[in-house]
Amino acid sequence: MHKKPKILLVEDEDSMAIGLEYNLTEENYDVTWVKDGQQALDKFSSAEFDLIVLDIMLPFIDGFEVAEKIRFSDPQIPILMLTARSDVKDRVRGLEAGADDYLTKPFHLEEFLLRIKGMLKRKQWYKDASQMQPTAEFGPNQINFENLTAFNGEKEFKLTVREAMLLKYLIENKDRVISRDELLENVWNVSSEVETRTVDNFIARLRKYFESDQNKPIHIQSIRGIGYLFKEHE
Repeated sequence: MHKKPKILLVEDEDSMAIGLEYNLTEENYDVTWVKDGQQALDKFSSAEFDLIVLDIMLPFIDGFEVAEKIRFSDPQIPILMLTARSDVKDRVRGLEAGADDYLTKPFHLEEFLLRIKGMLKRKQWYKDASQMQPTAEFGPNQINFENLTAFNGEKEFKLTVREAMLLKYLIENKDRVISRDELLENVWNVSSEVETRTVDNFIARLRKYFESDQNKPIHIQSIRGIGYLFKEHE
C-alpha cells in the first residue's frame, strides 16, 4: 500500500487550519495539526514528516525561530511558510530562516495545494540528480549537493534544498537562457500561470552567496525580459 505523505501543519488560527487540514486530508495526505511553535518543535522531534506548513505569527515561539531550529536538525525537509505580512523584509527573513517557499495570506487553495504537491514531487528528482553529480565548482565556489554545504573561498555556509535545487538546475543548463516560467515548472513544479516573485528572490539569494558583486553577476546573469543565464566562467 502506498504510504501517505506526512505533513505537519503549524497554524494557530482555527478557521484557517481546519480548512487546510480538511483539504490536505482530501488530497490523501496524513496531516498533524498543532497550534503553537513549541508544540511544533515537540511534535517534529518525536515523529517523522515529509513536509511542514508553518505560519509565522504563532504563540510562544514564532515561525522564524521554529524554521531555524528545524532546519538546523534537518537540512532537507521542505518548509512552506504562511504569512499575513506582505512586507518583503519578512519574506526574505523567512527564506533566511530556512523556508523553501512562502505564501502570503489570503491565498487561493488551488495554489496552496499545487505548492504542496510540487515540493513533495521534487524530492526524488533532487535525490537522483545529487547522486549523479554530487558536487560542483565554479569560480571560487564549491557546492556539495548531498549535504547542502557550500564554500565561497574560505567562507562556508548551508543551502536550503530549494536553493540547491535551483542552483543545480542552472548548472545543468549552463550557457542556455532559462525562462522564469521554466524554473517555476521544473524546480518548483508549479504552473507558470501562478503569479509569484519566488524565483527572483531565490536568484537574489544565490547571487548573495556566490557572486563577488551582486549588482554585476558573472555566473548567474539576468537576460532582460527573458530569464536567466548560468555561466561557469567570465
